[in-house]
Amino acid sequence: VQLQASGGGLVQPGGSLRLSCVAPRSIFRFNTMGWYRQAPGNQREFVASVAIDDTTNYADSVRGRFAISRDNAKNTVYLQMNSLKPEDTAVYYCVAVAGPYWGQGTLVTVSS
Repeated sequence: VQLQASGGGLVQPGGSLRLSCVAPRSIFRFNTMGWYRQAPGNQREFVASVAIDDTTNYADSVRGRFAISRDNAKNTVYLQMNSLKPEDTAVYYCVAVAGPYWGQGTLVTVSS
């Protein structure tokens, strides 16, 4: 199963990025979708999730700054990241939770 994540890049502290992840329809429509991240030397950690009924959940470290959403017509989950901090630097992975099915990761670097 192939999940395609995109949207990472280099951004200054306080900036914004939007990540996208497209999943096969057969997986997307029945799954809670989420984002995890892994910084160098750290374990992969939960960032946010959105259920089929659009219920969302966030890690404390990103609540109020990040917003997850899903577009069921496009089989796509988004992560809008605002007020980015250097500690948000990581490889971000999308996941279809029930599998779990993982995307390939997209690098986000927050640096001046």
